[in-house]
Amino acid sequence: MSPTTPWWRSAVIYQVYIRSFADGNGDGVGDIAGIRSRLPYLKSLGVDALWINPWYKSPMADHGYDVADYREIDPLFGTVAEAEQLIEEAHQHGIRIIPDIVPNHTSDQHVWFQAALAAGPGSPERERYVFRPGRGADGTEPPNDWVSCFGGPAWTRLPDGEWYLHLFAPEQPDLNWEHPEVKAEFESVLRFWFSRGVDGFRIDVAHGLIKHPELPDLPSRREAEDGQPQQHADHPHWDRDEVHDIFRAWRKVADEFPGDRSFVAEAWTDTPERLAAYVRADGLHTAFNFDFLMTDWDPKDLRAVIDDTLAMLDGVGAPATWVMSNHDVVRHPSRYGRKAAKKWLANEPYRPAGPANLELGTRRARAAALLMLALPGGAYVYQGEELGLPEVEDLPASALQDPIWERSGHTERGRDGCRVPIPWSGQTAPYGFSPDNASATPWLPQPADWAGRSVEAQTGDETSMLELYRSALRLRREHPALGDGTLTWLDAPAGVLAFSREPGFICVVNLSAEAYQLPDRTSILLSSEPVEDGRLAPDQAAWLAV
Repeated sequence: MSPTTPWWRSAVIYQVYIRSFADGNGDGVGDIAGIRSRLPYLKSLGVDALWINPWYKSPMADHGYDVADYREIDPLFGTVAEAEQLIEEAHQHGIRIIPDIVPNHTSDQHVWFQAALAAGPGSPERERYVFRPGRGADGTEPPNDWVSCFGGPAWTRLPDGEWYLHLFAPEQPDLNWEHPEVKAEFESVLRFWFSRGVDGFRIDVAHGLIKHPELPDLPSRREAEDGQPQQHADHPHWDRDEVHDIFRAWRKVADEFPGDRSFVAEAWTDTPERLAAYVRADGLHTAFNFDFLMTDWDPKDLRAVIDDTLAMLDGVGAPATWVMSNHDVVRHPSRYGRKAAKKWLANEPYRPAGPANLELGTRRARAAALLMLALPGGAYVYQGEELGLPEVEDLPASALQDPIWERSGHTERGRDGCRVPIPWSGQTAPYGFSPDNASATPWLPQPADWAGRSVEAQTGDETSMLELYRSALRLRREHPALGDGTLTWLDAPAGVLAFSREPGFICVVNLSAEAYQLPDRTSILLSSEPVEDGRLAPDQAAWLAV
């Protein structure tokens, strides 16, 4: 990578789900103090930046994604002064900081929404949100048939008879992004944090800000003869073209500040072409590649999504951003250890088919890590991924806290299984997540068998997932072929993915059922498992020097 290439084109960014990363004050919930205490670990891991899930003042109806004040840190996590100290200390370690920003909705406790409730129907205060009268003779039916992502209707009726829109929980009312005060407020919030040194933002629900002005009913999800969902067809609240005007304005705000400030979009789209629209030259810098995340461990499907992604993004001059797990999806060792019950579609939950084979899933996860980190562009690592943590699928019902659990009538367990606090050290819970004198247990219970998965247990063990990630990230930094750039596919048997990157690098991933003889005149830089007699076993990957 050229020294003049912006950092975000090749960055490996580590996702910190703040509640579950490290508890500095012993209350059982992760916080800014915990992140600061673990900066040396993150530097030794070799990541370039931290994406931190929402730390703003919040009633925590959705664990921080219901923001009451975008310029304050919630006391559960710390203070603005502590955030500024974290930013400074991270920069001293060579690590950038990218907080979440949540523009689709606020908390129902936000001063704007409280003012809207008090002002009543037809007031200017209500114009900042999406209020509508109900349908039916007496207005008792919702304005349309939109459904909350957390289950149930996307509308809640107030005692005065009006309904307000919430695509997520009722405590998360959607903003009206056609309103000039909403646009101005968020540009002000961006400047507030940019001026305090943050290096960018991850944009939550970037595809959802604009709604069809007439709020029509949802179109039915029609499928083509091959069973694939139809392509984008003017959805009334997802991925509308007008959203890009907002992000062009945000790009101008970022460009006011030095140091290559950047944005990454959480944008669920039907096609790579629709995703590419978010990262045009005058728009956002990068966007999560959910197509890659949602692809099964299948060579044809993986190659297709890699090719489609690179082709579409190259057309707009943007880098790819690869990701396998995050705080909203089942962790990938548990996904790779079984088949999905049906094709996984955007904005729908993952449906597993049977129990996970974690030995198989972990072997594939090791190989997938080398595949992801060898691809052109940047990558995201979700906390605990480098430890090989699986999904915790046996949390007791009494411990579940995701609002999806209640909103679905206890039919969907939600996302708590990928959010369990990560293990750092020791033989029993809390495994170093909280200090020894902690006053509370972790906010979600940790499995009894996680001692061997801790940072302490894996450090120095060359066979561990942690040391595999450390080695891969070190080589990625050192090797001139890796990061931003291009790849060339190489001839290989069915089920084997092999590509080269210049100068002098080859990645081979064996997804077939047979061992694969590695090419002559190459040497192994790194492999997901030991390679015997130059033969790459099934579900293994290797980086080769030419």
